[in-house]
Amino acid sequence: MFETIQEMMSYTFLARAVIVGSLVSLCAALLGVTLVLKRYSMIGDGLSHVGFGALAVASALNMAPLTVTIPVVLIASFFLLRLSDNSAIKGDSAIAIISSGSLAIGVVVTSMNGTNTDLSNYLFGSILSVSHEDEILCISVSLVVLLVYVLFYHRIFAITFDENFAKATGIPTKLFNTIISMLTAIVIVVGMRLMGTLLISSLIIFPSISAMRVFHKFKAVVILSAILSVVCFVVGITMSYVYELPSGASVVLVNMAVLLICSILGFVTREIIKK
Repeated sequence: MFETIQEMMSYTFLARAVIVGSLVSLCAALLGVTLVLKRYSMIGDGLSHVGFGALAVASALNMAPLTVTIPVVLIASFFLLRLSDNSAIKGDSAIAIISSGSLAIGVVVTSMNGTNTDLSNYLFGSILSVSHEDEILCISVSLVVLLVYVLFYHRIFAITFDENFAKATGIPTKLFNTIISMLTAIVIVVGMRLMGTLLISSLIIFPSISAMRVFHKFKAVVILSAILSVVCFVVGITMSYVYELPSGASVVLVNMAVLLICSILGFVTREIIKK
């Protein structure tokens, strides 16, 4: 296993993919715990569809993908929060509205202009498509996410479990929700190159749920989720390299296996405690 990873790291494009993917997995796991507990985990799926629509438009206009996609997805994340604040349109409904609409735009634009290699990479994921610019952007975003978590851990904890109480204590809940949503948007855009539009939301959902099957304390869940996410990505990308499998799908399959193991472990542990 370690020899294979060492061999992979000898290739520049694979080393870059492992670095970017590990950082994306780490950020997605940290943000994912809050999103899952707030029942807002499908925001990743919605924003990835928005990203695909923006990419299709950028491709049709011969514009740089990230130059168009990042601002559009950031605006969409902000708009999703505003829709969720409206009691008539709940979070899941807001995501469905924006997600389906953006995907429809992407499909129509793609059918009119034809599918190119870049769009296929974003749709299904490709380790060959990760650029040096993606690496720099991902490192920057990772530092911001880690900094936010370290400096504002207690506020994030309060917002996650009781937003009304947090607001009553003077915590600017809307500001923190906006920051979390926008950081998630950037992580989604960067991760789409590796995981693909259809699978990127798995990095937000699987590690968090797996960790919750084992632990019930917020800090323990956050730490385990981060560890599982990075380990699953490295194992998945290694499987992809060795067996020539799609990188995104391999990572998801490893996450599914870990979720099953954590579920069994959690069940056994609870039964032992009962006895």
